[in-house]
Amino acid sequence: MKFFIDTANLDQIEEAQALGVLDGVTTNPSLMAKEGITGKENILNHYRNICEIVAGDISAEVIGTSFEEMIKEGEELAALHPQIVVKIPMIKDGVKAIKYFSDKGIKTNCTLIFSCGQALLAAKAGATYVSPFIGRLDDVSTDGLLLIDEIRRVYDNYGFETQILAASVRHTMHVVNCAKIGADVMTGPLSAIEGLLRHPLTDNGLKKFLEDARSMQV
Repeated sequence: MKFFIDTANLDQIEEAQALGVLDGVTTNPSLMAKEGITGKENILNHYRNICEIVAGDISAEVIGTSFEEMIKEGEELAALHPQIVVKIPMIKDGVKAIKYFSDKGIKTNCTLIFSCGQALLAAKAGATYVSPFIGRLDDVSTDGLLLIDEIRRVYDNYGFETQILAASVRHTMHVVNCAKIGADVMTGPLSAIEGLLRHPLTDNGLKKFLEDARSMQV
């Protein structure tokens, strides 16, 4: 399973990259705003900066909602760097835009997926990735991981090459369970990735090893 980090914070991206396990980055307008990045040129430059840090795919989201707007924005984003993946919302014109970009060999990430039917449409249109939002489903008392499982089964049934990118990952167990189910990619905060490092038995074991090593040097 690929590990993406869901942020626009360059320090966090660099920290995840330094771990040696980072495969890509996802962003959205909310994450950009959180970092105080506003204005078209600043946003485009920020995407370029991210591409200099990470070697994998970088999802850059369009903000238009009409077919024409998404095509114009998406082509501009794709021209920034070969690593850019155009992030398109799951709406009718969005599906049309995904087909357009797919036919032109431009990678896409269909975002705001909340049902298996939506994921099926996106795959039929040729999306490179679909992003089911498991955390947001959990927030409304729906099993987000079950959706990942359903999409996995449908894609495997018909040999779709679209990758399942588990989004809105909130914590470390989301990461582990997505790996068990067979998500192709997970995207989440740095804390969810670093949480995989931690176990009290590891800490206790290391403490004991160091104590014994020190006693041998006396």
